[in-house]
Amino acid sequence: MEATRTVRRDKTTKKASKKRLNKWLRSGLSGLAGAVAVTIVHESVRRFYPEAPRMDILGMRAIAKGLRYAGQTPPDDDKLHAWSLVGDIVSNGVYYSLTGGGKKALWRGTILGALAGVGGVVLPGPMGLGVAPSGRTKQTQALTIGYYLLAGVVAGGVARWLRKVKV
Repeated sequence: MEATRTVRRDKTTKKASKKRLNKWLRSGLSGLAGAVAVTIVHESVRRFYPEAPRMDILGMRAIAKGLRYAGQTPPDDDKLHAWSLVGDIVSNGVYYSLTGGGKKALWRGTILGALAGVGGVVLPGPMGLGVAPSGRTKQTQALTIGYYLLAGVVAGGVARWLRKVKV
């Protein structure tokens, strides 16, 4: 009979291990996913549905107001719209990154999305940005809340999925 031979590993060589993504990276990526989701839905629906919320107009008004306050002249509407979209993605990305990367990311994302939606309906008026873009009808208000809720669920779902990803 042939003797079985065991191979011993040298302590200096280790088996390649896969690590989880850094929690900050997971949070940032999930926040970006939520921000991109809400922006895509918003920009798509507003082109086809007249009662759709116009959060881009709120962003344009906020940027123009800030520039005027700083003594600057706001750019034309096309450039202002582009700035608004970039600002939306950045600010929403930071906001939805608060979902984190833990076990309860989906719940946190859902709660953050619902709060953002309600804030999108309630806050523009007191901020001096007008109420029509996000709250002119009940349908507009419901869509505003729904968009942000969807973004929160996307951010939470991506965070949950990224928790399992190993690199």
